[in-house]
Amino acid sequence: MAKGIFPVEKLAAIQTPFYYYDTELLRQTLRTINDEASKHEGFVVHYAVKANANPRILRIIREAGLGADCVSGGEIEASIKAGFPCSKIVYAGVGKSDWEINLGLDQDIFCFNVESIPELKVIDELASAKGKVARVAFRLNPNVGAHTHANITTGLAENKFGIAMQDMIPVIEEAQKMNNVKFVGLHFHIGSQILDMGDFEALCNRVNELQDELERHRIRVEHINVGGGLGIDYGHPNRVPLPDFKSYFDTYARKLKLRNGQTLHFELGRAVVAQCGSLITRTLYIKEGAVKKFAIVDAGFTDLIRPALYQAYHKIENISSDEPAEAYDVVGPICESTDVFAKQIDINRAKRGDLLAIRSAGAYGEIMASQYNCRKLPLGYMSDEI
Repeated sequence: MAKGIFPVEKLAAIQTPFYYYDTELLRQTLRTINDEASKHEGFVVHYAVKANANPRILRIIREAGLGADCVSGGEIEASIKAGFPCSKIVYAGVGKSDWEINLGLDQDIFCFNVESIPELKVIDELASAKGKVARVAFRLNPNVGAHTHANITTGLAENKFGIAMQDMIPVIEEAQKMNNVKFVGLHFHIGSQILDMGDFEALCNRVNELQDELERHRIRVEHINVGGGLGIDYGHPNRVPLPDFKSYFDTYARKLKLRNGQTLHFELGRAVVAQCGSLITRTLYIKEGAVKKFAIVDAGFTDLIRPALYQAYHKIENISSDEPAEAYDVVGPICESTDVFAKQIDINRAKRGDLLAIRSAGAYGEIMASQYNCRKLPLGYMSDEI
């Protein structure tokens, strides 16, 4: 039980469910990222805002000097409000609307990561109307698989993301003919929650091949963006609170053949914020079923959808109890059979009113919350503010 890392009495006074963020762990994670990335010349780290856009979280990440990787106009606005310099904002996404593109142009963001020729043409037209030149990188689909859940792979030919490799030269040549876009880089992303460094090595090999081909066509690339994807240890958040940033950055340093003057950009999301966040929920009832025991809590998949959407595992701890462990299905109040956080897991014996901490929920937790069943959105509280 991780009772010692939670201020249980203070948390018990707050209306549940809510998110609790360990800001010291977040800062330690950011220090480690900066320390490991700085060992390699030309490495630039952006934070993938889609993982968690809590304003306080964004400010802490901005203070650490990371850039912002955005996939919507709303995320661009949130990043600017949090103080991220526009020169450190990149904008990706397979379906950028006109107002979002115009926002990026007006704010003179660092780069648009372009995913199709029709999108490129729209950016050129909108930039022309403003008398601006948009910096663009082309997101290529490298057809590299990742050892992760099928719903969070993004680098296969069957996925909706990116431009096919065989179209790389034609699309770059098309951009070079345009007056209002400037080709500055290539962008890749193969998936999320990746723990096998061999997947990143495979991406490096593919990028090396593509760079060799570009050089045969006398095309030079200023920036290479390899996305993010580094996973965390969901099973042991106390024992392994930090992802393996050293192996991650070292893999790219060893395997990717950067050219002189090139910068290598990363877009880490889950690896930055997942372990610092926990969903705190209160036990409503202990229900004795015919074959199992249920701990019914006041959080549901409206607050943390990952178990229902991805069959994702999150460690659950009863932070109110020192009693012996018992097996429970931990379930929420939503009127859906998929509203289950875990089945037949051992937690310290629970009773009505006990607080449970659903761990490793700092990424894709609060940000994906909904108001289904007319439920209120969960609030987020920082460890240094309560």
